[in-house]
Amino acid sequence: MKINIRAFAGFREILGREISLEIEEGSNVSDLIERLCRIKPGFRDAVFSETGELRDYVIIMLNRRRLDMPEDLNSPLSDNDEVAIFPPVAGG
Repeated sequence: MKINIRAFAGFREILGREISLEIEEGSNVSDLIERLCRIKPGFRDAVFSETGELRDYVIIMLNRRRLDMPEDLNSPLSDNDEVAIFPPVAGG
């Protein structure tokens, strides 16, 4: 199945603005994050702490709905879903 990924701010530098990936049926958000870590150097360090925990500031949205971390990492994915990944954003 095809999943569309949109990355914002600093994650865009690692992943690109928009990418599409083919992943196995039955995959969840956690599976997708792991796949991105394998194919995009630097992404693992950007989203996971040294202890392997997802960093508190990472925001993931599935079809425009913000996921609660870490419990929603098991959310199932469907063909043509859109996953958006945001790093912390600061401004003033």
